[in-house]
Amino acid sequence: MEVIYFAGGCLWGVQAFIKTLPGVYGTEAGRANGTSQSLKGPYDGYAECVKTTFDPTVVSVTDLMDYFFEIIDPYSVNKQGIDSGVKYRTGVYSEKIEHVNEAREFIAARADASRIMVEVSPLQNYVKSAEEHQDRLDKHPNDQCHIPKALLHKYK
Repeated sequence: MEVIYFAGGCLWGVQAFIKTLPGVYGTEAGRANGTSQSLKGPYDGYAECVKTTFDPTVVSVTDLMDYFFEIIDPYSVNKQGIDSGVKYRTGVYSEKIEHVNEAREFIAARADASRIMVEVSPLQNYVKSAEEHQDRLDKHPNDQCHIPKALLHKYK
């Protein structure tokens, strides 16, 4: 198993979508690349993200990127749906440089690469979100989400 982190706006919908993908064996709501190890205190630069554990013999990083691009507006800066602010930026992070390179290659190969605003970088820091945010849409299916329900369950 390998791990990659996807930031696509509010993490509730991103987690609900990613956990249904073939080859994904676990997800966890969290914060990527902030400066602290705490959930308390002032905003520290993090992006809301979903830690994604996957089997690379079933699904590649390129495949995951393709799925990810179904649920984000890759041209938007710090905004997805009604959620806006730096913590809602889109991004892909990993401790494995191979994942980072594959994500960058995916973007570079697209005809619209010059317009894409998805941050792709090594993971510097990760903090698991509070329990109330884990699998939030499973527990509270009527909560606000920028991803249409039909798309959330497309691969279920």
